[in-house]
Amino acid sequence: MTSKQELCEKLFEIGAVKFGKFTLKSGLLSPIYIDLRLLASYPDALKMVSSKLVEIGKGLEFDRIAGIPYAAMPIATAVSLESGWSMIYPRKDIKAHGTKNSIEGVFKDGETVLVIDDLITRGTSKFEAVKPLEEAGLKVKDIVVLIDREQGGPEELKEKGYELHAVLKVSELLQYLVETGKISQKQFDSIKDYLSNSEEWSKKMADKEVN
Repeated sequence: MTSKQELCEKLFEIGAVKFGKFTLKSGLLSPIYIDLRLLASYPDALKMVSSKLVEIGKGLEFDRIAGIPYAAMPIATAVSLESGWSMIYPRKDIKAHGTKNSIEGVFKDGETVLVIDDLITRGTSKFEAVKPLEEAGLKVKDIVVLIDREQGGPEELKEKGYELHAVLKVSELLQYLVETGKISQKQFDSIKDYLSNSEEWSKKMADKEVN
């Protein structure tokens, strides 16, 4: 079993990959939901993930890492502990008291940060995450995620000058799960249809519920 297969196995084992019918933030329906917040409760899985991210990070140039709240915070912390890379993070809400910082941690104006997040669907959420970092005088070139859902995110980031690096593509995860009998061929085909055109798939499922 390769290290990627071991990671796929572990993610399935801890229940981070769920199948059914889920409503996403966009309002669209999805037959798959990847919940990487669960990693905080599984140290062995978190360590496996952080090691993969560190491998990618070693090939990039940056001064420190930036974890994106909230899902990526345990992941980025584990990466920092394993690698020794200094970590900062943008706040979801700026405090009205104390230092009123928008970025927590120590950094210098003009430094380059490697952004770490759990996964990517589209580029929108990443642009929102990067904005406070750049407004604080930091530079962002590379973004690392555990899973690329292959729904246009990397291409949207590239258009804005950012490079995405993913440990796993969702197609690799699904291929492993169907080959090992953890999901059926029917589930696999349905999810592939969804990934190729999520809006059309969502509308078709919504119409079925109505009828």
